[in-house]
Amino acid sequence: MTDMDYLDGNAAAGALSELFAVDLTAAVAQCNGCGQTTVFAESHVYVDAPGMVARCSGCESVLLRVVTTPNDTYLDLRGLTYLRVPTS
Repeated sequence: MTDMDYLDGNAAAGALSELFAVDLTAAVAQCNGCGQTTVFAESHVYVDAPGMVARCSGCESVLLRVVTTPNDTYLDLRGLTYLRVPTS
């Protein structure tokens, strides 16, 4: 992968807005791999696949996967220690 292969975390806004009522790009995320804590918008998002993959900007570990089928949406967050969503 090169720096030109990914978009920033804001590219996930559309897909995530279909699942959540809040803007998750402003949420603070902690990578389960390296422990980096930053806003989700700083993650590296890859959209040229069957689904969307967000990777840590520090260590490139997978943070989040979203795959949409005709009947369901699969959301895998196991690469995050937490995702802190602002409530106000």
